[in-house]
Amino acid sequence: MAGGGRVRFNVGGQLFETTTTTHANAGRDSMLGALLDSSWNVPCASSAGGAEQPAEYFIDRNPACFAVLLDLLRTGSLHVPPQLPEKLLYREALYYGLLDHVRSARRGAFDGDRLRLASSVPGRAPGDGTAIRPAPDGGLCVAHGGSVRVYNWMLDERRPVSLDHYSQVNAAAYLDAATLPVAVREKKRLLGNGTRDDGGGMAAFSAASGDLRHRFRVQHARQPKPFTAGALAFHGSSGRIFASCKGRLNEHGVGVWDSATGEQADFFYEPPGCALGDADRLQWLDAASALMVATLFPKTDNCSIGLLDFRDKSVAWSWSDAGTAEDKRVLHAIAMDDERSVCVINQTTACGVRWSSRSKLMNRKAPGEESCYPKLATHGGQLFSSMNDSISVFSGPEHVLTSTLRRSYGGPICDFSIGGDRLFVLHNEENVFDVWETPPPPII
Repeated sequence: MAGGGRVRFNVGGQLFETTTTTHANAGRDSMLGALLDSSWNVPCASSAGGAEQPAEYFIDRNPACFAVLLDLLRTGSLHVPPQLPEKLLYREALYYGLLDHVRSARRGAFDGDRLRLASSVPGRAPGDGTAIRPAPDGGLCVAHGGSVRVYNWMLDERRPVSLDHYSQVNAAAYLDAATLPVAVREKKRLLGNGTRDDGGGMAAFSAASGDLRHRFRVQHARQPKPFTAGALAFHGSSGRIFASCKGRLNEHGVGVWDSATGEQADFFYEPPGCALGDADRLQWLDAASALMVATLFPKTDNCSIGLLDFRDKSVAWSWSDAGTAEDKRVLHAIAMDDERSVCVINQTTACGVRWSSRSKLMNRKAPGEESCYPKLATHGGQLFSSMNDSISVFSGPEHVLTSTLRRSYGGPICDFSIGGDRLFVLHNEENVFDVWETPPPPII
């Protein structure tokens, strides 16, 4: 670009001048980056004396926000004046194609030992929240009874996925930023005209609007069958989605569908003594080309974990805690990052690491209330586990306890998950959820 490597912007009547080097930091995929393309360039103006002046572009937008974004491109750090609403800045960043720059400057790369509580959001739906799942862009969804509450990365609530009053959401997860598969428990009921509505099953919804996209159906002998869908898992490269399925007759096992069309691709019928239809957790393992299936206490008397090979419909590996004492029964399981080992957790032990707290799971619950069982997650070589109202972080090859995350209210943790460089924690009391972030590194 001509003009001595400079470019001038008139934003809402206020002039800004910068270098083409700073301008290029926006990236060619951004609106500002597109201005550097030869097809967008305009001839440089000339002064009365014939001296060449920087090209000037007029943009009819908010100048205060543009000043913050231009400073971000210059320095790599984000400084938002107190009088400037952050959501206004995010809206302008979206217009310029700089939202990823703002996200990166606002929080650092995820590190469990440096997490700080960024936000707490009270739930608005009745009933206990059952699951919290991250969106790829830092948003999230929370399953509440017969609905799924959806939030964008700024924690603004979108239109929810709403089912009827007779339905119960078992699981929900993001297939991608735009698609939200939801697994629902089957509930038989009679309609006013005497016909029976079985409900249940699984469907894909728009994460932006909450609208139904398509249903996932189970067919046996070419006949559609009602079923309860439970745990979910995805295989990204093949576009397949897995769900534990429990029907009325022999439709128990793990179903497989094409995530784009909803067409059933396969079904792994549960073998004798293996309760696949009751599975609480599914996880696809690329290293083993197999699906990890875990059925956990207290849904069944004992935990069983297996690796399913769909190529020959075999159970490649299995393990059970049968014969152990009740307080040693496995309550959650996860394949580690190497996908060659499995971590399990009971009331006092996780992955061979003794908990610093020996408190029982229900010591904070009144009689008759639902228990919040511990959960596990992994990210970047770190292991995370919840117990009561805190999350422990284990690091290093020996998974030594390095951090504990706890807040002063909200009650026991019923679920948590990691994604979009954030840790999301769902508390039992009033469905409060917390958002933990890693602060950006200091600018030296």
